[in-house]
Amino acid sequence: MNGSFPGGFGHIFGDGGKPGAGIWDAMDKLRAEFEQRTGGSRMARGDVRAAVIALLAEKPMHGYQIISEIGERSGGAWKPSAGSVYPTLQLLADEGLITSEEQGGRKTYSLTETGIRESEAGADKPAPWENLGARSGGNMTAIPKAGMELASAAAQVARTGTPEQVQQAVEVLDEARRRLYSILADG
Repeated sequence: MNGSFPGGFGHIFGDGGKPGAGIWDAMDKLRAEFEQRTGGSRMARGDVRAAVIALLAEKPMHGYQIISEIGERSGGAWKPSAGSVYPTLQLLADEGLITSEEQGGRKTYSLTETGIRESEAGADKPAPWENLGARSGGNMTAIPKAGMELASAAAQVARTGTPEQVQQAVEVLDEARRRLYSILADG
């Protein structure tokens, strides 16, 4: 199956069809390849900012609520990390667009008057989680998920299959690769 995956899969199966130590490295490479080609779940800093402002325009929220709400509204395609949301909240506070207050042991954020004006100025634009569907054709997570499930099945065959089963799996993967490229060729 050389050429279908960076570095090929041949090194994974080892002698006698049993997996080599490289199976998990190959799965990590596969995951990275899918994330790179689909854009992963990373969005631009401005998108996080716009999403936070849009959500806080609806109601005050704490950071975890913001992260969860973006994930829910994007259908799971985008769930920003705390490492992108909390610095954005701090930046918005520094700019005077939001304030925070302690409620129930958590910081709850809300828009200031200036933040409300900025929210209203961007109200005619689609929310960042809506743009996400347009960029991805509306199905950004289906192919990476299917790819990871396929990689998991291949790893299982590599770990527990006989040499004959491993060879059959390689043939199936080769055929799947050819069929995927034929989809692009037909389009």
